[in-house]
Amino acid sequence: MKDELFNELVSSVREGGAILRGEVTPSRTFVVSGPNIKRLRANYRLSQGQFAALLGISVGTLRNWEQGRREPDGPARVLLQVAARHPEAVWDVVRPVARRRMLSKV
Repeated sequence: MKDELFNELVSSVREGGAILRGEVTPSRTFVVSGPNIKRLRANYRLSQGQFAALLGISVGTLRNWEQGRREPDGPARVLLQVAARHPEAVWDVVRPVARRRMLSKV
């Protein structure tokens, strides 16, 4: 590695450390917003209980997300993004399970 590139890398690492320690403010920040969960549920035309069951989460968790008290993170955030962009994929996975449950109740 050339000295110039190495020195630039070291400088960058030091700057990152200073930002993490709060000594320097970052030159830019990124905010990634998740989907509007209430609107997403409305698009599916499901109640809170039904939508929570669809996603495999508790109704309380869904309410917290919808009311802005909590933010989905990790796998839940990814699942919501998939549900927003590819609802047919979610229905394709969930419908066979829902049918089996309905048939077992009869």
